Amino acid sequence: MSSIKSIQSGIITATIVLSLTTIKTKAQYILKQADQQFELYNYNQAAALYEKAYQKKQTLHAATRLADTYRLTDNYPKAESWYAIASAMPESTPENTLYYARALQSNAKYQEAKIQYQKYASLKPGISPQQQQIWSASCDSAAYWTANPKPVTLVNEKGLNSTDSDWGAVAYQQSIVFTSDRNLPAQAGTIYRKPFLKFDSQTKLPDPAHYGWTGNQYLRLYQKKEADDSLKLFPINPQTNYHIGAATFTADGNTIYFTLTRIPKKIIRQKGQPATINLEVYSSTKDANGVWGKPVPFRYNKVNEWSVGDPFISADGNTLYFVSSMPGGKGGTDIYSCSKNADGTWAEAVNLVAFNTPGNERSPFTDQQGNFYFSSDGLVGMGGLDIYKAAKTAAGLGTPVNLGYPVNSPQDDFAFNLSLKGNALMASNRPGGMGSDDIYSFAAKMILDFKLQGTVYDRKTNQPIAGATITLNKQGGNTLTTQTDSRGAYSFGLDQEADYTLKAEKPGYSSDGASLTTMNLTTSTVLHKDLFLETLVLNKAIVINNIYYDFDKSNIRPDAARELDKLVSTMKTNENIGVELSSFTDSRGKDQYNLWLSQKRANSAVQYIISRGIDKSRITGKGYGETQLLNGCSNGVKCSDAMHQLNRRTEFKVIRQ
Repeated sequence: MSSIKSIQSGIITATIVLSLTTIKTKAQYILKQADQQFELYNYNQAAALYEKAYQKKQTLHAATRLADTYRLTDNYPKAESWYAIASAMPESTPENTLYYARALQSNAKYQEAKIQYQKYASLKPGISPQQQQIWSASCDSAAYWTANPKPVTLVNEKGLNSTDSDWGAVAYQQSIVFTSDRNLPAQAGTIYRKPFLKFDSQTKLPDPAHYGWTGNQYLRLYQKKEADDSLKLFPINPQTNYHIGAATFTADGNTIYFTLTRIPKKIIRQKGQPATINLEVYSSTKDANGVWGKPVPFRYNKVNEWSVGDPFISADGNTLYFVSSMPGGKGGTDIYSCSKNADGTWAEAVNLVAFNTPGNERSPFTDQQGNFYFSSDGLVGMGGLDIYKAAKTAAGLGTPVNLGYPVNSPQDDFAFNLSLKGNALMASNRPGGMGSDDIYSFAAKMILDFKLQGTVYDRKTNQPIAGATITLNKQGGNTLTTQTDSRGAYSFGLDQEADYTLKAEKPGYSSDGASLTTMNLTTSTVLHKDLFLETLVLNKAIVINNIYYDFDKSNIRPDAARELDKLVSTMKTNENIGVELSSFTDSRGKDQYNLWLSQKRANSAVQYIISRGIDKSRITGKGYGETQLLNGCSNGVKCSDAMHQLNRRTEFKVIRQ
């Protein structure tokens, strides 16, 4: 018998070793595939593969690449989650801590971001005191600006925006021309093919239908006339198979400057590396028949060495502002200006050193008064790209001033311009928009002054919670975000005649929310709304308030949906938890029927949560019928409706962290 046991033990051991070897081999294969897609900028595909690889083996490489992927596709919540994991792993690089800090800042978690910036400086000797001061001041300033918003009303231009990326809106002859990667069929006679930036061989080209970086279509120029709702591709033949965007027009409307990508005749490659195609600036002029001519390359295009983009032509057509990554600049992309010679050629480019930083500068623009606007991520700001204004003075241009909140946000805010009606236009990828980047307009706002103030508390201890993220969503409008201070307090400015929803969330807690309105308020008012969060403890039941069903029904009513959205928010804030959603009935009715009905209701709630973007593997539903009554109202016991209502409840508990 002992020899048989030894043989069996050997077989089992060999099977386990073989299984582990197979799992390791599969993980390595998936990781290799993910790396290939990442190097080609196919981030959507890379993310899915890295997720699989990390599930098979939790490596620092997979966690870091997942974090990088979500950062590069502007998925700030997931970037924060994965950088938190990666930065805490053994042998993690200091850069993971830096990107963790930036992700926290992008999610309006300024105090946490400040701590991580300080940690990064301690891990990376040589960070200048000036840079450390910028990080610290940015976190402090962002919190102050959010609590003291500028008197402007930000409007999402839904007539221009789509579920994809829309930006770079400029006024042109009673119309708006803008850049988008939406899917709109090409019109007859218009040549628009798909661009790409990287590829791995002479013969293999990227997916002709989608741009790997975003998973969307490729950038094109669109035009929408003010007088109607028609949207069409802008009628220019760029003579390229690649991105077209970021346009600017001379005052007479006869010349356009724009950014594009094209494959040059000769591609300079590094052995073993994908080819990189940089951006270029071209111009085109209308002929006597109003047809746009062949694009003309800008003097400073050098496609194999650097990018040139974001052109802006002055009103007189004699100065072209642009951004470039050419050598000799201060950082990633610097702003340059170039004057036109008498013969129509361009003079030497001048680096605008007063405005450039070691970071990235984008979207230069001057208004009719000579004020200069641009975006930067290298100055004191809220996070990502912020919009700045350098006012025109008798001595020249003044010091750049951050336009503050809500014009700027913790995310990217750029492409400042002026509309046909004189309102400001800009683009932002802040939460609450229709797509990844949306076009917004804004102007001076209200005479009446409405404010919202409140405190976030721990529901059990009644102690204030610092660092909670508060989101204020205006119905039909924009979304504002702030964090509670050390006393758990928050505040917002409110618009007139507006309905709002309010939400508080923090990792490790359930979320809470409320509704409020300024409708019919005729005097300046300070509204107060406190919110309460409950600590998430493994296997501890948390009651979801006001989940009611119609008699003998299991469909989700609108009032129930609002409460379930709080659970959705909790699960998105705590991305690693798994949840069981439980439904209970009172004792009236047959026991078996109540069990069946509660299960059906639980299933409906689970399906609702999945439909809001929660992975089905993270949520299960279970109906308990009348098996867990909270009082003595069992079968045959006479109770009031209120006592029975106490037993008709929905709960959730964390079953995996």
